[in-house]
Amino acid sequence: MQSVHVSSLARGPLLPFLVIGTACVIAGGLVAAATAPTPSEHGSWAAAYLVLVAGVAQVGLGAGQAMSGGRTSRRAVLAELTGWNLGNAAVLAGTLAGVGFIVDLGGAALLVVLALLLRSALTAGGAPPGRGRWLLRSYCALLALLIVSIPVGLVLERVQH
Repeated sequence: MQSVHVSSLARGPLLPFLVIGTACVIAGGLVAAATAPTPSEHGSWAAAYLVLVAGVAQVGLGAGQAMSGGRTSRRAVLAELTGWNLGNAAVLAGTLAGVGFIVDLGGAALLVVLALLLRSALTAGGAPPGRGRWLLRSYCALLALLIVSIPVGLVLERVQH
């Protein structure tokens, strides 16, 4: 069984996802605190989105990519990181401004990034037997969940507005 050390992952694709994802979780907490005195649907949604999608999911994506066994170039990590965060920013801004087209563009960017990550995970072939395969399957399940949930979220956003 191959052991994975966090310090070796931090030097790879995990670190930028971890740093930005953690910042998004903190930002979500700050939004929740700031909007607590005058709760609103948009404030609660934005806080939850920042924590769960922009934050926790981003950390999971980086960790999964780092542990999938494939070699990912810095350019690919930068493109995925940029696409994920610009997509999230567009979803947040478009939702808060009530501009569905921007939300759709953000959702499309997120789907492209997820498709690239899934393709990379499925072609990596580097997951060792045992725990490594379980982690890779969990990562692919996270990707699949996000790929399915984004179109559902986009439809729900359109129906509500």
